[in-house]
Amino acid sequence: MRIDLLTVLPRIIEGVFEAGVIGRAIAGGRIRWRVWNLRDFAEGSYRQTDDAPYGGGAGMVMKPEPIARAVAAISAEEGGGAKPWRVLLSPQGKRLDQRGVEALAARPWLLLICGRYEGVDERVCEKYVDEEISIGDYVLTGGELPAMVLADAVCRLVPGVLGSADSAAEDSFTTGLLDHPHYTRPPEFEGMGVPEVLLSGNHEEIRKWRRRKALERTLVRRQDLLERAELTEEEKRHLRSMR
Repeated sequence: MRIDLLTVLPRIIEGVFEAGVIGRAIAGGRIRWRVWNLRDFAEGSYRQTDDAPYGGGAGMVMKPEPIARAVAAISAEEGGGAKPWRVLLSPQGKRLDQRGVEALAARPWLLLICGRYEGVDERVCEKYVDEEISIGDYVLTGGELPAMVLADAVCRLVPGVLGSADSAAEDSFTTGLLDHPHYTRPPEFEGMGVPEVLLSGNHEEIRKWRRRKALERTLVRRQDLLERAELTEEEKRHLRSMR
């Protein structure tokens, strides 16, 4: 998979994924990663990438020309007709969830455009953006942090990035539920033990226990997820009894 990030502040992003699991995946060639400086595509002695909004108002708006030039240059890199899926990180975008992450991870090439200031000229959105994405109902100073969040979530799903394929398959939200509780050594910590079933070696009972606990945790913390989760009749009865 290839991921390109376009930003006016490349130093915020450069080096973020040099360490850890994703850093190893990049070093091993499973992920191709590049950060582009939008100012390299701007003109004039000041390399201006923003200007005052038409109609007046506070703040500045990102100019269309530098983004258009950058998207064209980046898109031409692969040749052979290959094009990136162009994503603008924006508070006006569709809110990111695990299904959205999975859809993005299925694409071989992503170009993440980091918005800033009051936003991006709407003509860029209409012609040079395939999808606008938000990571939550709040506003940040720029799209760099959301782009890194999105990239991290996507990279985890690239085959071979995680040590075990089951790690991603059993994550919170992947199954439609929050994850079950986890325990490790020591077997007793400050007077608190580990549930006996996890020490039993009975894999089927452990699987059932984890599923029940995932249901219970989701009911307590995120009931909205249960509306979309695929549940068996037995699980539905268990939830009704808990309610």
